[in-house]
Amino acid sequence: MRRFRYSDPGFETAFTAFVEERRETPEDVDAIVRDVLAAVRAEGLAALLRFAREFDRVELDEHSIRVSEAEIAESAAACKAEVRDAIAFAAGRIRAYHERQRPADQRFTDEAGVELGWRWGPLESVGVYVPGGRAAYPSTVLMNAVPAAVAGVGRIAMVTPPGRLEPAVLAAAQAAGVTEIWRVGGAQAVAALAYGAGPIRPVDKIVGPGSAFVTAAKRRVYGAVGIDALAGPSEIVVVADGANDPEWIAADLLSQAEHDPAAQSILITDDEAFAARVEAAVEAQLRTLATGEDAAASWRDHGAVVIAPLDHAPRLVDLIAPEHVEFAVEAPERLADRVRHAGAMFLGRHAPEAIGDYVAGSNHVLPTSRAARFSSGLSLYDFLKRTSFVKCDEAAFAALAPATIALAEAEGLPAHARSAAIRMGNRRPS
Repeated sequence: MRRFRYSDPGFETAFTAFVEERRETPEDVDAIVRDVLAAVRAEGLAALLRFAREFDRVELDEHSIRVSEAEIAESAAACKAEVRDAIAFAAGRIRAYHERQRPADQRFTDEAGVELGWRWGPLESVGVYVPGGRAAYPSTVLMNAVPAAVAGVGRIAMVTPPGRLEPAVLAAAQAAGVTEIWRVGGAQAVAALAYGAGPIRPVDKIVGPGSAFVTAAKRRVYGAVGIDALAGPSEIVVVADGANDPEWIAADLLSQAEHDPAAQSILITDDEAFAARVEAAVEAQLRTLATGEDAAASWRDHGAVVIAPLDHAPRLVDLIAPEHVEFAVEAPERLADRVRHAGAMFLGRHAPEAIGDYVAGSNHVLPTSRAARFSSGLSLYDFLKRTSFVKCDEAAFAALAPATIALAEAEGLPAHARSAAIRMGNRRPS
């Protein structure tokens, strides 16, 4: 963990260098991913089954690769009642939040008499990647599939690495409106969703986080299929004054550190004594945390404490452009309203980031690695397309045609110009 003081000479340079450090896994995966994608595209199901044996040590066939409806129902029913209730509660809140994002179609006639507008419609099919390995992630299912269902996507295909499927994940899939589940993970799952493989039909867009292999695969298939984003390690900034309980703030910092050794947690405070109490609380909590090994590595290698006047916090947050930022201060809007670059903001002492991960209703799929400077979190709009339309009668066309012809001729595109001119009884240009 590193400490920075705003008053120190060279603070700006040192802190900027820290923020810009790469935290992604340094392994070179692109060549492996390229070969996996090519194999699945060429061989289809046979490649998926081979990779399941090689990478996952699992024997599958064309039938067992799909999770049956009976398996889903049986496993979901085995989910603990309190977890099922929490899933239903979260799904309802996520659904209600994303329903409010629904945009309106528009149709109007302008001063030239041209009828213009746009309409929104859902994607036909979406693939949701749900990670396995480190933990079960029912929240990932909900955050990716519920907005797709709200948008009206007809087919929601979920892929997840083979092995034991956690009841909570299958219960979340049921609650979210997932229509099919496949036992396939890694780059090969992305390839199957992008190109199709045996019984797995291709989709129009792939969403959901994954390993470095999954991210590299999403990068490579973009264009053949849409993707949500290229996710990096999790990150949180907590802006806090000395009136907070240091145990609360330590827990908030560790809530992201426990995701991954490459995750990042940063505290910004104007109270150096409070910062020391938070640091001590972090160390104490790490000793009893089941995920303490990963969290300790994250805090040690990528964590930071910044001592700075809180009035400067918005500028520092913008420099970091974090996935999550908490403002654990009185009148949090006073600072938050000045922030331009953040995936999600949590306002007040009783709004920890963890509620956003699960039940607040807002989406927890957010831009990482400073991408909040130019992108937004997952939303209903990721599962909708907008189509524009133009309608002209003879008079409206006559108002637009001369400028159309002039611009087409200026660009050296005579067929464009003729397309307008011919309707005016004028066959220019030759």
